[in-house]
Amino acid sequence: MAHAVIQLPPDQIAPLARHYDAALAARRRHSLIVAAVILVCIALSCWAGEVRPGVFAANAHRLGQYFWNITPTLRWDSLGADLAEWYWNLDGWLKLLFDTILIAYLGTLIGGIGAFCLCFLASANLVRSPWIRLSVRRLLELFRTVPEIVFALLFVVAFGLGAMPGVLALAIHTMGALGKLFAEVVENIDMRPVEGATATGASWTQTVRLAVLPQVLSNFTSYGLLRFEINVREAAIMGFVGAGGIGQDLVEAIRKFYYSDVSAILLLIIATVVIIDLVTERIRHGLIGMEQGR
Repeated sequence: MAHAVIQLPPDQIAPLARHYDAALAARRRHSLIVAAVILVCIALSCWAGEVRPGVFAANAHRLGQYFWNITPTLRWDSLGADLAEWYWNLDGWLKLLFDTILIAYLGTLIGGIGAFCLCFLASANLVRSPWIRLSVRRLLELFRTVPEIVFALLFVVAFGLGAMPGVLALAIHTMGALGKLFAEVVENIDMRPVEGATATGASWTQTVRLAVLPQVLSNFTSYGLLRFEINVREAAIMGFVGAGGIGQDLVEAIRKFYYSDVSAILLLIIATVVIIDLVTERIRHGLIGMEQGR
């Protein structure tokens, strides 16, 4: 059965059409205003950052040339010899890469322990005192606001070159970053077990251990593994300021124009990060599956 189409009289259609056109015009004006504001902000950012498109266009070819220079010469008839020449210092680089992983591991472990201890004090649903909660939150903000490389520079001045400045820098920044994430996890827990533990006369520490930890441990572990992935990349950068690891050899190769060494070290770092990312991703997905299955 065909549906009848109701045609409104022209005197009723005209006001509706004018209202529609006005709304459409207003939306276009708003879009143009937003686009103009964005363009002005981009222009101001370029001016403040001294971004010069002409200089970029004139020198952009150097980037491609640099990547061409660091590409090793590999011939099929002498592939083994070429690879051996490319990775002439493989043993030394692997040792430095292992040091980088250890720096990331220790930084993540120490920072994670600190974040674990502080996150409960920063949670609004567990701590009623605003002074304690706000003080801990501001401390965590300070730790994660200062970049890791700035902390590393400070610790290099204080303790000298080596792995210790890198570990301390990563630990402090990790404490601030994970502390915020852990606190958000705690604030989203089911409060019924907490209320039940409190009603039985459990102390604050007992309540956290028995009613809170079982709900948050899997998420804490997942965030900790994710942070470890990040810290492996950051630990490589720590070497740029003398904080240990393979980054020291990488920045030296860049400064001295050892092109083949740059590409060899970069590939080692990339392969390591990819392997760690794949392994930790599977572990995190397993933890998330366990959490959802509860």
